[in-house]
Amino acid sequence: MAIVEMKVPSPGESITEVVIARWLKKDGEYVEKDEEVAEVDSDKATLTINAEESGAIKLLAAEGDTVKVGQVVCSVDTSVKGESKPKAEAKKELVKETVTPVVVAAKSDSYATGTPSPAAKKLMDENNVPANKVGASGKDGRITKGDVLFTLANGFDSSSTSGWGGSRDTDRAKMTPLRKKLAQRLVSVKNETAMLTTFNEVDMSAIYAMRAKYKEKFKEVHGTNLGFMSFFTKAVTEALNLFPAVNAMIDGEEIVYHKYADIGIAVSAPKGLVVPVVRNAEQLSLAGIETAIKNLALKARDNKITLEDMSGGTFTITNGGVFGSMMSTPIINPPQSAILGMHNVVDRPVAVNGQVVIRPMMYVALSYDHRIIDGRESVGFLVKVKEMLENPTKMLFGGKDPNEIVLGL
Repeated sequence: MAIVEMKVPSPGESITEVVIARWLKKDGEYVEKDEEVAEVDSDKATLTINAEESGAIKLLAAEGDTVKVGQVVCSVDTSVKGESKPKAEAKKELVKETVTPVVVAAKSDSYATGTPSPAAKKLMDENNVPANKVGASGKDGRITKGDVLFTLANGFDSSSTSGWGGSRDTDRAKMTPLRKKLAQRLVSVKNETAMLTTFNEVDMSAIYAMRAKYKEKFKEVHGTNLGFMSFFTKAVTEALNLFPAVNAMIDGEEIVYHKYADIGIAVSAPKGLVVPVVRNAEQLSLAGIETAIKNLALKARDNKITLEDMSGGTFTITNGGVFGSMMSTPIINPPQSAILGMHNVVDRPVAVNGQVVIRPMMYVALSYDHRIIDGRESVGFLVKVKEMLENPTKMLFGGKDPNEIVLGL
């Protein structure tokens, strides 16, 4: 018997422990080499543990356990050989599992509450299916993936799935390392910086018109959509060049001025908000920025974001508008000194050349550290971003009017 012990890999420097978030394989189950077997949470990111060899896995830690980096959390018995089944047979078994009726009746005509398998729990979470609505056909009353699929196929009463109202019950959930670290960082920002926020509004008409005219051809040529974020990122990089203090940070008693723009883009991930970084965004075209953001967003969605993806960053952009936010004051992402907040686009009446017209308007907010960024610089930066967004062609000419370039002004 050849046993291969599998240890928790190091997510990065200064991280000494992680939490077993989810086992992707059951105890004793056969695993293939390099197959993902577990997800673990650190205070900076979620990473996976992959099988080092093929064989039967033995789990040595439970979900929710805090374990040390380098600790053995499972082992693989390589003497166990897997049986490869024909695809048709495997498909037949899957169909059989999904259509098998399961009825575990309780006295109140509801299902008995069982413990779901990892695969079943994932499916239940994705479809908002509570355990008390699913029959349990597995060993010792365990809910299988097939039980959940059967429940979804036959429908269930969702009137009480939220657990809201009608009782005095409470739920408790342990904070993840990522959430705890985020809480600490947010408090430190409020306590250790002189944070202020300045606001402005942007007429999005020009960007709307450009996207409507070129979005199909843009996607055909570049293979990605033309979104708002690339315009904002490009406008920010040009404005940072004109106002370098906004792109700087404090290091002890010195101010570090960056001659490049690594832009952090806040994106929503299953474990919470993460901020991957688009490197040297000042050198990228709109298509390059869109592609970089798309790739990072996909990695975040699949919990594949690495510490390297999120390290560094000289400035951050966050878009609360995708959730319907009208106006907010974003919190600086340390050790950076400023962050731009985008918001919802709303048709509003505005005065243009003495006439009231309806335009798609967005409020923007710049939160900044007043210790190194003066009010003049913060306001000037935001005004410059506004000007370039309202006249997108300026972004191609270093923030200057194209006519002035032609005239040599």
